[in-house]
Amino acid sequence: MSASIFPPKTLTTTPGQESLIEYPSRFPIKVMGAKVDGFVHEVTRIALEFDPSFDASTVELRPSSKGNYLGITITVTATSREQLDNLYRALTSHPMVKVVL
Repeated sequence: MSASIFPPKTLTTTPGQESLIEYPSRFPIKVMGAKVDGFVHEVTRIALEFDPSFDASTVELRPSSKGNYLGITITVTATSREQLDNLYRALTSHPMVKVVL
């Protein structure tokens, strides 16, 4: 399964239209992938690349019903649309990540 991205509607803008997100703001991102060693570490490492103030102790984990997959919610401080776009790209391009919401 390849990684996919489904950005929240608040990220959608058209030319000449400003983002509906006020910056800076706390912004939750859900990341899903196989429950394997190192997955949580990789997601938090990527979050820290784009938000140096990211607090890994705030990470929320939700295993799938059969325990094969893991949902990770990270909450970053969004400072710009460009930062969020780059963070989404980094997450979706990582081989451990299946879906980013």
